[in-house]
Amino acid sequence: MSTELATLIEKYENKIIGQSTNLRLLICAVLSGGHVLLEGVPGTGKTQMVRTLATLIGGEFNRIQFTPDLLPSDITGSTIFNMKDSSFTTLKGPIFTNILLADEVNRTPAKTQAALLEAMEEKQVTIQGETYKLDDVFFVVATQNPIEFEGTYPLPEAQQDRFLFKLHIDFPGFEEEKKVLTQVLESSGTNAPEPVLDLDSFLSIRKEIESVTISDNVLEYTMEIVRKTRETDTIRFGASTRAAISIGKAAKAWAYLAGRDYVTPDDIKMVARPALRHRIQLSPHMELEGATVDQIINELVGSVPVPR
Repeated sequence: MSTELATLIEKYENKIIGQSTNLRLLICAVLSGGHVLLEGVPGTGKTQMVRTLATLIGGEFNRIQFTPDLLPSDITGSTIFNMKDSSFTTLKGPIFTNILLADEVNRTPAKTQAALLEAMEEKQVTIQGETYKLDDVFFVVATQNPIEFEGTYPLPEAQQDRFLFKLHIDFPGFEEEKKVLTQVLESSGTNAPEPVLDLDSFLSIRKEIESVTISDNVLEYTMEIVRKTRETDTIRFGASTRAAISIGKAAKAWAYLAGRDYVTPDDIKMVARPALRHRIQLSPHMELEGATVDQIINELVGSVPVPR
């Protein structure tokens, strides 16, 4: 791992307290070129977490508050007629950025959600028949509120599959929460961190991650985990091939963050839960028993023999 990346992680953890694992997984997802679904109650610092990461990598940040009346053109942009010179002008929407926070994505109808998800997958936007490429560094973090489901439009499983990770943001511990209060109440001004990287450096790090190796044994271990989700009676719908690809890509980035140029089974275990929790659906009898997706994933991963 480069010195710059180590400094970035240190500054990130000093700014966002009590979320060390989630911060590293978020960095891991960005370096893998994937998108993240954040789920947590209001006031747990989700927006601050994403905004700070954008600042540290020297990227542009935009935020969209998703509401029931939000239109696809409010995200992608639109074309207007300029009467002064009798021509059409394209106004690009907030999706033209490096890191986009789609706040409360489940509060907007499916048509608007689809506009965002298409841009995530294709890395391009079509406005009035004209196609525009998005930046090489384009990363979406969508947040969901796990409470107040009235008036929401939950993302279908097929659309959730587009996200690399789903991260749960929980409340910090007592001492960590006290440190957050002290940090906020004693600071003057925004207290925003200085950028550690620029986008070119970020892209070069992403290029280095591509050279991280993953052996056949570890690759087969990954496939065994994913295929097991389709063969157990505790899971109604198992994970797709895209899930296996996501685990492989994320494990390479996680290994790089650990200072290695090869992937170990422990790297696979580390990224398996956030990569699978939104891609599988429990059987009805397991839901009635009160089992959680994370519990089932942990049991499933633990049942697969680790390669030597």
